[in-house]
Amino acid sequence: MRYRRTWVATALSGLIVVMAGAFGAHGLEGRISASLLEAFETGVRYQAWHTLAILGVLIWRQQTPLKGQSLVLWLWGAGILLFSGSLYLLALTGTRGIGMITPLGGLMLMAGWLALAISAWRAKAPTDRGA
Repeated sequence: MRYRRTWVATALSGLIVVMAGAFGAHGLEGRISASLLEAFETGVRYQAWHTLAILGVLIWRQQTPLKGQSLVLWLWGAGILLFSGSLYLLALTGTRGIGMITPLGGLMLMAGWLALAISAWRAKAPTDRGA
């Protein structure tokens, strides 16, 4: 299986999403402030959406491998770690300095979407007539 490690990491990210979501809903509610709980839930939501997006790119890559797809996967993986990870740490520790990492993770997630658009634009199927 190509990209075995990426598939495994993505599956583990999905596992973390479910665990973190349950922990936020059942373990953190009432223990941390509403704003910190909201930050935690934002981390879960962004990790979930990007984990699903990574799955989509992995499937696309099996059908049509392109150079830019690896960059997309790397940017989203790093973005999840920095964006969601920093929000998890912020919520669990209350350390505000960690929040400075969050925008960098957000930029990486956005850059991944831009890289995806560029990869899709460059992909030329034999039957593609500009659609």
